[in-house]
Amino acid sequence: MGIMADPKEKLSRAAFLAQAPIFADLSENELSFLVNRALSKRYRSGELVFAEGDPCSGMYIVESGFVKIFKTSASGREQVLAIDGPGHSVAELPVFDGGKYPASGVAVQDTVLLFVSKQDFQALCLEHPQVALKVLRVVGRRLRGLVAIIEELSFTTVRHRLASLLLRLARAGRHSPGGVEFELAASNQEIASQIGTVRELVSRNLSRLQAAGIIRMTGRTITVPEIGALEAEVEAQE
Repeated sequence: MGIMADPKEKLSRAAFLAQAPIFADLSENELSFLVNRALSKRYRSGELVFAEGDPCSGMYIVESGFVKIFKTSASGREQVLAIDGPGHSVAELPVFDGGKYPASGVAVQDTVLLFVSKQDFQALCLEHPQVALKVLRVVGRRLRGLVAIIEELSFTTVRHRLASLLLRLARAGRHSPGGVEFELAASNQEIASQIGTVRELVSRNLSRLQAAGIIRMTGRTITVPEIGALEAEVEAQE
């Protein structure tokens, strides 16, 4: 359900949007144009935001929480394409090309999204062409990410894909006396969907990486004692 913002919320929302990469450097008037048209929508964990093949009604900016973008095969197997968090834009491409949503989006946890209709976003881009250029950069990064996914699924082992995912998470983790720590927010099934395998192989390879001393696991907390060892693991598998 859409939620209209009061004046204080609009000021807060304008400040938030100014930090989002796609809207960085917009003027106060340009941000006001967007804030006055954006609707806040709340989704429960596991709730579908949009489905592959649905007509595109607009795009979203993640205000809080996370949105998983994924495709599902005819047999029901899921491939995760991205998990987008606060500040990230979602579903920009079909807003431009007039097509349907090319993949599905679901809230990974309780999530708040700002929705901008296709018509309003197109009007913003016509009035402020620099926004369209930023969207092209976002789409370009997504394309590079999809190419990397295809490359990994085609040419690398499950252990390599898992180690690569852990390395990306570790580089954004927090430093502790024992090394670098981060939380595995996703379940092993979700991780399997991200790296194109099954849950059992994720569990097995996590255990092997732990046995090799490359990671330590406490519940869903991963500690990497020496990030160089994890980097070497990724390089060795290439």
